[in-house]
Amino acid sequence: MIAVNRLCIEDARILIEGARQKAAQIGVPMCIAVTDDSGNLIAFERMNGGKAHSVHVSIDKAYTAGSARKATHEYNAANVPGNLAFGIHTESGGRISTVGGGLPVFIDDQCVGGIGASSGSPQQDMEVSQAGLDHFLSSRN
Repeated sequence: MIAVNRLCIEDARILIEGARQKAAQIGVPMCIAVTDDSGNLIAFERMNGGKAHSVHVSIDKAYTAGSARKATHEYNAANVPGNLAFGIHTESGGRISTVGGGLPVFIDDQCVGGIGASSGSPQQDMEVSQAGLDHFLSSRN
């Protein structure tokens, strides 16, 4: 038998709160998604002004980060012609995201979920997701 820890709805709300604060600070309304470690959606927020296409993009970023236990920008670096991982973005029905902005959430070396942000540049999306993760981790101390 395997014991698995996962994010709960309260955890997801804390992640979104930190991400939302950063998005407001940089002036880019975001779509923010949080999944469990299997990539299943726990919580989602589309800030006023968040881009319509970013709804699915943010969810796929969180899906990728949580289920693969890897940041989406790491897949981006590997998803180049000639690499064995080239084409990974076509797997899982095209849900694997290689665009920066998806981060896994680890507690005590165990992946418990993922966070994804979308509507800005990949760098802005990464900053917003990182802020959500930092906010969550600091709330645990």
